[in-house]
Amino acid sequence: MDGTVLVADDDRTIRTVLTQALTRAGCKVHATSSLTTLMRWVGEGKGDVVISDVMMPDGNGLEMLPKIAQDRPGLPVIVISAQNTIMTAIQAAEAEAYDYLPKPFDLPDLMKRTARALEQRQRAPSGPVTEEKERPDELPLVGRTASMQALYRLVARVMNTDLPVLIAGESGTGKSLIAKAIHDFSDRRNLPFVAVSASDLQDLEGPARVLARSKGGTVLFDEIADIDQEVQARIVRMMDGPTDTLPRFMATSQTDLNRAMEEGNLRQDLFYRLTGATINVPALRERVDDIPLLVEHFLQRAEREGALRRYLAEDALEMMRTYSWPGNVRQLENAIRRLVLTARTDEISRAEVESVLGNQPETEPLMGGGGESEKLSGSVARHLRRYFDLHGNMLPPPGLYARILKEVEQPLIEIALEATGGNQAKCADLLGINRNTLRKKITDLDIRVTRRRKLM
Repeated sequence: MDGTVLVADDDRTIRTVLTQALTRAGCKVHATSSLTTLMRWVGEGKGDVVISDVMMPDGNGLEMLPKIAQDRPGLPVIVISAQNTIMTAIQAAEAEAYDYLPKPFDLPDLMKRTARALEQRQRAPSGPVTEEKERPDELPLVGRTASMQALYRLVARVMNTDLPVLIAGESGTGKSLIAKAIHDFSDRRNLPFVAVSASDLQDLEGPARVLARSKGGTVLFDEIADIDQEVQARIVRMMDGPTDTLPRFMATSQTDLNRAMEEGNLRQDLFYRLTGATINVPALRERVDDIPLLVEHFLQRAEREGALRRYLAEDALEMMRTYSWPGNVRQLENAIRRLVLTARTDEISRAEVESVLGNQPETEPLMGGGGESEKLSGSVARHLRRYFDLHGNMLPPPGLYARILKEVEQPLIEIALEATGGNQAKCADLLGINRNTLRKKITDLDIRVTRRRKLM
């Protein structure tokens, strides 16, 4: 790398590590713990790239971005922040930051992004800013786990593009909320957001009515795989209309659309039109570390709506962490609402949580729920029984064998790769499989492999 990098962070360790890494890579580095100093350097014409924290002792790094853009048009700014929420990612994108990374970040990843910024530092100016309508202070998307951080970054990147967006995930994960968030924070925010079901398109005039309602805003097709083939054909024709009047198209699905297409339940031409960008929303059981944060979020919301202030006892919160949550975030929110109303004291007890969840599948987690002596096969058997029970008198969708194997195989490989630092030879040896077999499974399961060093 060739160029001068300005680093602003109040954490001395981060300043030191970045200075050393960038210097070894061939850059000149100026590091400071003060936004005032950073802005002075920018005003003096120093630096080819800026790496700045958000929360600094003398101000907010995001609030400095317009001033930097005014003083030094085209100067790339990479924002890093421990305030790792979707709002931070969206605010960074709206302020036209070159990139955004939450803390803790991967040092090699930041180095690659800095190298790209140095290569592309003559960034083209953006168009005029459109008038904003009033927006909510917070979004109904809460989480600090790695999977949610990846989702936030992807939302911020696709927000102001015209790409169709497919949002995939289980029922109750918040797919429609994400679609609405993308619209509300995009440059179409002043135009209508229209959620469309199959019934809206049943007659020949349906597409024309939908386009008239949307007025060039955003159209969301809810559960696209449930729409019949005739209506799908109308959607294809709608999406192929005149480009100057079309809205942005988004769709949600809790069904594997690749499988639906292979089985003839989804038109191939519609599939390829909708998958301009795909956002996979993790199930709640895949991000259990977010559960305490979500619980507090819902408790505070209930209090703002006039309910009494409640909090969960430690063992009650632990029970929620180990519950399977087949209904995902929606089920968790409903459980909290009920607990707020029925709790006998300010502290919600484990017994009260158990009572609310008592008519649901058992609360043991997939692994470790049956005591230290329980074998994995026993945990899996219990999980599968819950899965069949959830379908009542109906059988689960076909293809169960492959789905269950994938659910076990994918986290096994991901955790093994993480344990071996992304070294595939070590991972293959740990798992006891051929390295070529491991590579094929990584490709088939779309597992991202990163050899990394974590910077806290």
